[in-house]
Amino acid sequence: MTTLDTRTIITPVYEALSGLRNQYNKNNTRLKEQKNQAVELYTYLATWGMMRLKAEEKALSQDGKKDVVKKYFQCLAQITSKPNLAQDSGLDTLKTLSSDEYLGLTGLGLAIAQEFGFWATAIYADITGDD
Repeated sequence: MTTLDTRTIITPVYEALSGLRNQYNKNNTRLKEQKNQAVELYTYLATWGMMRLKAEEKALSQDGKKDVVKKYFQCLAQITSKPNLAQDSGLDTLKTLSSDEYLGLTGLGLAIAQEFGFWATAIYADITGDD
């Protein structure tokens, strides 16, 4: 049985959001979009599922929100060692998983989304207001 150290999830999420924050530090509008999307990831994923979130990555028109969804799938790909999840072909990868694999991946994805919400509140603490 494989043991998953919580830092396996926390570290990539923290690094992803910190990197986005530093990259766009002077763009307050984009930072607000990033923070709001990171906080809303869990609810979206729990309501609509992993396949819709992956499809949403292409449909999003707000760059800050798109940044976060891309980073989410990069973290998921890194943690699961399934690099295709972060690529444009990620939706096809999700479609071909067995039911057990998809449900397991969704459970892990929800845990990652929780971390995005927590770390967004900490990393973007000085960013306030809605989009």
